[in-house]
Amino acid sequence: MQSAMAITAVFLTLFVVPILVYGAQSALTGLQPPGDNPATFLFGVAVSKLGTALAFVGFWLLARNDLAGQLWTYVALWWLMFVLGEISQAIGPDYSWPEAIGGIISETIYLPLSGLILRWLLPALA
Repeated sequence: MQSAMAITAVFLTLFVVPILVYGAQSALTGLQPPGDNPATFLFGVAVSKLGTALAFVGFWLLARNDLAGQLWTYVALWWLMFVLGEISQAIGPDYSWPEAIGGIISETIYLPLSGLILRWLLPALA
């Protein structure tokens, strides 16, 4: 039960924070969502964030006793992976540096929040 709650809470965090960040960024800079259909774009984002939530919580469940006292290292490694992903996308085509910056800001908010969710709902047992 707590695992399902953690996955749901992490998913909502991963999904809502970028909407707020990119919404603010769009209001300030005029950044537009990619694609022709915003609903299709958001559905794709939701699927991606669900996969990320399952992995973030699942890996924690598998290793939390070995990672006892190292939650913030766990979060930092996820953050680094995501930031490098944003940078690599910005270097490539069809993705801008403002989009990457919005992603990095989002990740800097939602990954620590997700770590707090893990600490609260799925604490290490060791």
